[in-house]
Amino acid sequence: MHDDRRIIEDRIRRLLDRVVRPALYSAARPLSLSAWFVDGEPVPVADALTAAYEPFQLGSAWGGPWCTTWMRAGAEIPADWAGRRVEAVFDLDFDLTKGPGGQAEGLVHDAHGAPIQGLHPYHRSVLLADPATGREGVDLLIELAANPPITGSAGINTHYGSRATAGSGHLYRLKQAEIAVREDDVWHLIHDMEVLGELMGELPLGSARRHEILHALRRAADAVDPADVASTAAAARDRLADVLARPAHASAHTLAAVGHAHIDSAWLWPVRETVRKCARTFTNMTALAQEYPELIFACSSAQQYAWMREQRPEIFARMKKAAEEGNWVPVGGMWVEADGNLPGGEAMARQLVYGRRFFAEEFGVEQKGVWLPDSFGYTAAYPQLARLAGAEWFLTQKLSWNETNKLPHHTFDWEGIDGTRIFTHLPPVDSYNASLTGAELAYAERNFEDKGVATRSLVPFGYGDGGGGPSRSMLEKARRLRDLEGSPKVAIQAPDAFFAAARAERTGLPVWRGELYLENHRGTYTSQARTKRGNRRSEALLREAELWAATAAVRAGAPYPYERLEALWQRVLLNQFHDILPGTSIAWVHQQAEREYGEIRDELEGLIADAAGRLPGAAGALLNAGPYARREVVLVRGAELPGAQRLSDGRSAVLAEVDALASGGTVAAPRQEVTAVSEGGGFVLDNGVVRVVVDRRGLITSVHHHAAGREAIAPG
Repeated sequence: MHDDRRIIEDRIRRLLDRVVRPALYSAARPLSLSAWFVDGEPVPVADALTAAYEPFQLGSAWGGPWCTTWMRAGAEIPADWAGRRVEAVFDLDFDLTKGPGGQAEGLVHDAHGAPIQGLHPYHRSVLLADPATGREGVDLLIELAANPPITGSAGINTHYGSRATAGSGHLYRLKQAEIAVREDDVWHLIHDMEVLGELMGELPLGSARRHEILHALRRAADAVDPADVASTAAAARDRLADVLARPAHASAHTLAAVGHAHIDSAWLWPVRETVRKCARTFTNMTALAQEYPELIFACSSAQQYAWMREQRPEIFARMKKAAEEGNWVPVGGMWVEADGNLPGGEAMARQLVYGRRFFAEEFGVEQKGVWLPDSFGYTAAYPQLARLAGAEWFLTQKLSWNETNKLPHHTFDWEGIDGTRIFTHLPPVDSYNASLTGAELAYAERNFEDKGVATRSLVPFGYGDGGGGPSRSMLEKARRLRDLEGSPKVAIQAPDAFFAAARAERTGLPVWRGELYLENHRGTYTSQARTKRGNRRSEALLREAELWAATAAVRAGAPYPYERLEALWQRVLLNQFHDILPGTSIAWVHQQAEREYGEIRDELEGLIADAAGRLPGAAGALLNAGPYARREVVLVRGAELPGAQRLSDGRSAVLAEVDALASGGTVAAPRQEVTAVSEGGGFVLDNGVVRVVVDRRGLITSVHHHAAGREAIAPG
């Protein structure tokens, strides 16, 4: 009997893969193509609208590494396609073995340059008409991005990570570009069979529900005519309707499905390409919401929104409209999804303040949570900082990557170093790029550590990093999985709604105290030292610039350079992204970061000098930006200061004494007679304060402080 069951299962899989899916499109017509090749940096769509194009043939090569190809694609929808759903279908040379991101991508515009949809491995069909009237003209303008296929974890093709070593040969060939009729009955049959087949594969071998689904799928398969799938798909669907209508058990786990497209602000591509990845994915989401109004897409990182506002305002306007209609949810309340350990405390606070302020001003929403699915561990200061910023919940899934110690809970209170607690959830699906497969849903329910006291978890679904976000197929699956026997319930839901429901059903939450330590990516604390040094120096200079600019404003009425300082802060916050500051990106990213840190340093030092020069008594003054009074020898250049001792390198040494956060001057250095006595072939030097012994080798073997009675050099 088991052998018979496996034969039937194999037959159904083959039918779906070899017969039903290939029948999704019936009639098809090629698109006429022409291309404009752009070397170097991307150009705006306005330039592409007026450029000169040359004929381009299907199958031809396109796209040197990091270069852009603009393509015009035209056709006329045949008259006999009237009343049908017509799509344009493309294959840019997608490789599904490499995952959805890190390869060729495109952004389709209409004839006037308005964006329509992104092109990605799992977003390759563009809706043209539903229903078509017949004889409509098709005129598309497509920006193709030849992003090289770099594999970060395996270190494959990393020579593409710098323009200097990337080469210039074309990477891809255009494999498909046509208009076609989508057979809607076939489309729905594919998803009926996928959902039931995946569910069946997760059910116990001997369960009645598994055999019920198997029997229904067998009957549906018998109804499909391989020679005419489109005409027989509806009959096959009828044979599946009953098993798809069976409701879930009352005790079924509930998964809050949140649309998501984790887009690293830089990683295996430079920051400039992230801007285009955002444009493609965000266009997808606003278009998809029109077709699937239940979509709720959660998107973090105010920086990515700011890019759209500044560089693609037409896309930003659609994002704001989708937010007003409830399809788009800004989350996280941070400028970027920053590293969770390396930024200083002030920078962490700025991440939260700048992000929350942006979302409040642009979208009129107050952020209730911190959304950080992918950062490499989290400091124990986070609960305090997040709560002080106004956050009520925290989300990550990165701890599922731990190599040895698995966290004992998925829903808990996280307690920071000062005792502050924040409600925290780790999605048990162990992914921020789920696609709502039967295996993922069953794993999430099985893996959930808080069964018995909690009934719900969150699943972020959608292709990230250039994959285009949630797809039509995922939303079709979600509709079927909303209430299906044998499966967890899938409810498309906003994060705030999930956290409110999850909090309401729990009392006496378990508590995790201290940092959330990731047992992975440990090398990020020592990689790309220049990037890390640039960040720390920038943080220090920003603090000094703000201190002296504010002092000059109060004491001398000088204008406070608010806009310049805010812009500099935003540049520093961007480079604290969790693949830039930790040092896990391609060479291009870190080379750019180092250049930016140099520019930031120069501008901040100029601001500091300008503010210092405006302070009363600025001539010859020394500034102490530290929180403690300081008395020490200072090396200075330029101005002659009282008591200065000239050195051979042109600098002068002075003894300074300045209060904390203040300006001051030099003080007279104490004058002590120095004695030098020969001893054992060396010398003993003493000025009444310290006694220094130099042996015959010229090595200092003793430094004794008389007043303290302490020796600074260990014996030997």
